[in-house]
Amino acid sequence: MSVLIKMGTGLITSKMIAIFVGPSGMAYIGNFRNFITTLEGFSTLAFPSGIVKYVGENENNEKQLNQIITTILVTFLVLSSIISCVLYLYSDVLCAKIFGSNLEFQIVFKVVAAVLPFSVVSVLFVSIINGLGKYSKLIYATIISNVLALLLTVLLIYKFELLGALLSIAVSPAVLFAVTFFYVPKELQILKRINLKQYDFSIIKKLSGFSFMILPSILLSPYLTLEIRKFLIERVGLIDAGFWEAMTRVSNLYLIFISTLISLYFYPQLIKATNAIQTKKVFASFYKTIVPLFILCSIAIYIFRFWILKILYSDEFLPVSDLFVWQMVGDLFKICGMILGFQFLAKKIIIPYIVFEVLSIVFLYFLSIYCIETIGVQGVLIAQAIEHFLYFIILLCYFRKMIF
Repeated sequence: MSVLIKMGTGLITSKMIAIFVGPSGMAYIGNFRNFITTLEGFSTLAFPSGIVKYVGENENNEKQLNQIITTILVTFLVLSSIISCVLYLYSDVLCAKIFGSNLEFQIVFKVVAAVLPFSVVSVLFVSIINGLGKYSKLIYATIISNVLALLLTVLLIYKFELLGALLSIAVSPAVLFAVTFFYVPKELQILKRINLKQYDFSIIKKLSGFSFMILPSILLSPYLTLEIRKFLIERVGLIDAGFWEAMTRVSNLYLIFISTLISLYFYPQLIKATNAIQTKKVFASFYKTIVPLFILCSIAIYIFRFWILKILYSDEFLPVSDLFVWQMVGDLFKICGMILGFQFLAKKIIIPYIVFEVLSIVFLYFLSIYCIETIGVQGVLIAQAIEHFLYFIILLCYFRKMIF
């Protein structure tokens, strides 16, 4: 249900952006989203999955649970406060870096600076709710925060157009904070659990094992995507960069189903698999059901692509139709490799995972730059398709004993 609500809010937001902002504004929004993603990953140190694990394991251990909450909350607040100060003081530099000469958007970074501590605390609240197994509360919190954020987004875009769209991205975490604070189980009494004397640095060391595995890709991927889009704006233009962002949004709408399905159904099965035979059954189930279904859906999406673009955006975005083929080819290989990538996380295969992720992201960056130079905006999608295909082949070779 929460996934459908998230998709619905995404559809409405995309329509508002298309009407009031246009393709050029879409490119700037993509830049800002990449910046926010990198910032959130750094501010939370990629701890959320580890927090869920340790809260769940210590649900009935009052002392240890207090130590976990105190330690993470203090760490998050101190780190986010330092980052917020830097953001505020250097908002002009960051604005020039993300938006070029459009310094009127400097206010957006100051808003982010003010909201960031609330953002990281909301991440902690969501992780606590998840760790305690209060899934119904988490679903309600997600739905309500998405709806409220949508209303705020529509209002801001209507009143301030591009600036409003950027401000909505900046302030949405504050909405999530307010909602999740209300939905944190009352019996937990989170404020009463905070005691600075219980700060335990060993908890940070334990959680660092999780962040060490996923932080490189969380930080590197959005940053290099931002650099690719900036290069695309410089060489091809704002409008074509906006078309790429629009195509990416369409892709994200259907990929969210696949990633959610893998996370909720296939990933737990990979964790439970104790030998190669059981793991092979999980992989076979995915490739026999999800992949063929995705291919059929992709064909349908391609056939109705003009209709989809008119509903999601406007006639101004119809040139995006030329980008569908390579986007879908890349997405096909992406989901084929996605299930194999989850095997790294399920079995905590740390070093190979980090190496493959970093190399693939860096390879995609340089290949994208080359393809943009020679082909134009289509080059980004061709580079993505090539990278996803090669990554899938590499993972097939690495896990060959579990697949063949």
